[in-house]
This record gives sequence, structure tokens and C-alpha cells, in this order.
Amino acid sequence: MYAWQCKEPTGVSSLAWVELPTPQPAADEVVVEIRAASLNFPDLLMVQNKYQIKPPPPFIPGAEFAGHVVAVGADVKQLTIGQAVACLPGVGAFATHTSVKAALCVPLPASFPLPEAAAFIMAYATSHHALLDRAQLKAGDTVLILGAAGGVGSAAIQIAKACGARVIAAASSDEKCAFCTSLGADETINYSVHAPTGTLREAIKATCGPNGPDVIYDPIGGDYAEPAFRSIAWRGRYLVVGFASGPIPRLPFNLPLLKGASIVGVFWGDFAKREPKANTAMLEELMVWVKEGKIKPPVQHTMPMTSLLEAFDIMDQRAVRGKLVLLND
Repeated sequence: MYAWQCKEPTGVSSLAWVELPTPQPAADEVVVEIRAASLNFPDLLMVQNKYQIKPPPPFIPGAEFAGHVVAVGADVKQLTIGQAVACLPGVGAFATHTSVKAALCVPLPASFPLPEAAAFIMAYATSHHALLDRAQLKAGDTVLILGAAGGVGSAAIQIAKACGARVIAAASSDEKCAFCTSLGADETINYSVHAPTGTLREAIKATCGPNGPDVIYDPIGGDYAEPAFRSIAWRGRYLVVGFASGPIPRLPFNLPLLKGASIVGVFWGDFAKREPKANTAMLEELMVWVKEGKIKPPVQHTMPMTSLLEAFDIMDQRAVRGKLVLLND
């Protein structure tokens, strides 16, 4: 097998495409021939040693993938050789093969294309957990999604629309705003126009209405957080999903007091570990929505697996719309 190996997490330049022994499954594992692996922002942070999860080097980065089972451990009963699966083990996806706990694998219907399946679990599970569990989203709510053209943002658009919410998508260019509209966003805000002039709060209020958004979904952080929070509705819920812009915002505590609003942390990975039954039920609901056509991972870019360095450069430049997926021929 071949894999991208990170010997020391000092940045993308530390990665090397190397030949390694093909793994054999432990009793509770399967070996998967990886056909597609999606790029997620934590993958980049991990090889830069900036993520909260720090695997011991050397390691193979890549959080999620889809492929076919080629070997099955002695205790595995629910999966068979040849079965198509998607999996989010956290590491190991940027390779041709990997061994993984069978319990982490989600069996796929034949109609689910593997590139889309590889882009499914992290973005859609994060957004479903955020919007339905943490924010208790209901039909008729107005949702403002920052970074709406990215992986989790584009998933959040589709999930919020599936729940009957009104969706305001904020992105950094007119092209990205048009992409959000194609996913179902009701209105868009190009925040690169308003942030430099200090008018982002006014733009949000003008677009969402005088009450402001009931829910704000924020995977960006940085300078957008405070003006967005200042626009929030009474009893609004501000979802802290991540900090893709880099800086962690520092909000004055009087703001949630004055709005009766909640700042709500979203950590789907720990939710999945602490509440596995609830997580399984959520994934099952998402798979039903896929079959019904309510959600569809927007794979806008595909590249060969060997082009990981170029793919990371595209992500670092914030040039990805939807999901970027790496393919093994």
C-alpha cells in the first residue's frame, strides 16, 4: 500500500508519499481499500500541530474516507468482503488501504457514490448535531450560516432547509454566495464587502429582519463573531463550531445577557463518544435523508490522492466550495 505519512507535524512540507506494508485486520477490524477521501480543515490543522487531537508521529492524516472492505477480522459479523462503507476514524484516510474498527464503518447503499460518501460523515454529522441537538432548530427559525460555502457550512444549509428553516448564507465572494443559493439558501451576504467597512452587523439585520437570526452557525470565528452576535435575536443560539479564520474571538459577556441569548459549544466528536446511541440514531436519520434526496454532499473538486499537497494549498487559500475529495484510481 501507499500512504501520505507525516513524520513530524511541522506543516504540509513534512508529508511524504511512501510505500508501507498493507495492514492485516485485528479481530474487531476490517481492512478497507480506500477509493475516496475527503479533505477537512482539521486535517490541515493536524499536520500543522494546531489541532486538539495530536496523534503520535509518524501518522497518516485524513479523517474520513469511503471504499470497499477487502479483509475482515475474526470477530466481525456485520460487514463482508466487497461491501462499500464510509468511515471517519480521524486519521489514516490519505492512503490506498487502512485497517479500522468495524464499529466505525457505515454500510452504504449501492446508490451512494463513493466520492460523496467520503464527504458525508464529518460535515453532516457536525451540522446535524449543531442545528438539531445543540440549537434545537425548528421550522420557521431564521438561521445565519457563516462560512456557508465550505464543507460544514454547505451541509448546514441543506440540513436547515430540510428542517423548514429560513437560511441566510454568508460567504466571502459573490461566486461562493451563488454556490450557497444553488444549495437552497434563501438569501446571501458577501461578508468580504461589509467586514472591512464595519457594516456586517447592519447587513445581517437588513437581510434577516429587525429581530435578527434565531440561530447563528459559526465555523469561522475571528473578527466576524462579534458583529454577528450583536445581530442575534432575543433567545438566539450562537453555535461555536470552529475557528477556520484562525483567531478565537473574545465576546463581551454583556452581549448574551442583553439578548437573553446562548453561546453553545459544538463538539460532535466527543458527542459521538459520550452518546453513541444518540449518534447512531442521528447517522441513521441522515442516511434516510440521503435516500430521500433531502441532502447531497456537494463534491465540487476531485483530485488524485497523490495530489494532497496541492489540495491542502487550495484549502489553505479558502478556495474550496463544498467538499474537495481525493481519489485513488
